[in-house]
Amino acid sequence: MGMSADNIRGFILALSSSFFIGSSYIVKKKGLKKAGASGLRAGSGGFSYLKEPLWWVGMITMIVGEIANFAAYAFAPAILVTPLGALSIIVSAVLAHLILDEKLSLLGVLGCILCVMGSTMIVLHAPKERNIESVKEVWSLALEPGFLIYCCATVSSVFILIFQFTKHYGQSQMLVYIGICSLMGSLTVISIKAIGISLKLSFSGMNQFIYGQTWFFIITAVICCLTQLNYLNKALDTFNAAVISPVYYVMFTLFTILATMIMFKEWDSQDATQIISEICGFFTILSGTFLLQMTKDFCGSNSSEQPILSETELQDP
Repeated sequence: MGMSADNIRGFILALSSSFFIGSSYIVKKKGLKKAGASGLRAGSGGFSYLKEPLWWVGMITMIVGEIANFAAYAFAPAILVTPLGALSIIVSAVLAHLILDEKLSLLGVLGCILCVMGSTMIVLHAPKERNIESVKEVWSLALEPGFLIYCCATVSSVFILIFQFTKHYGQSQMLVYIGICSLMGSLTVISIKAIGISLKLSFSGMNQFIYGQTWFFIITAVICCLTQLNYLNKALDTFNAAVISPVYYVMFTLFTILATMIMFKEWDSQDATQIISEICGFFTILSGTFLLQMTKDFCGSNSSEQPILSETELQDP
């Protein structure tokens, strides 16, 4: 039942990615707060954070984490890599408690433990990576009816959320911003998985960058990443970071596992015991993330969305 060498590489890369990404949430939040004190806040559509060095430090930290995550997808299946994002929740929750004074109670600590336990169950029962010989094989999987239906449903939902819901509910319902990020995130993972496979094959002597399909996946990944980044900034600036992180993780993981199941059929090679263990592991993580969400200071959360400057500060010249 031991993990393959590729799965171990993917596990180590995903682990390091979680530490970088978890830290980046907190550094970016501090940068957004600082930028919001002197310009239009990101949650209100402003981009003053682009001039804030602290935000860029958080951004670079996130990029390093995403590169490690990107590499992990080249070696291990998404069903192993994606749930390990739970560890970034623990990092961000603990740092939010220490640095941003966003409270983490004993219930939150229990949530962190459940996340680790769930991740361990998934790691121990992860499927072997599917052997893919060319990016054209990934392309043919992407053109199968089931995945095309998923893509159409996802893109339609994102457009509806952006054009119908963000104006009226974006500032009060965090699921609007998080929904956009999570749906686009599932397509980002598919694209990154394809790019990772292309790089892996190219480094082994079979150049995949001569195919148009590889460049299509690169362009798709860039568009999806930029959309995610924009709406994640809005969510982070508007709502409590300790809550955004777990809710985003849960929705992102659900959509990503659904997308990769439809496209790569990674569960086809597993027996019922392994599949049940993975499902139990995921729901253990899910329980942990909801416990973490319950650590939110409800009194302060409805006003975490309070202005960064107080009324007296606003009145001062």
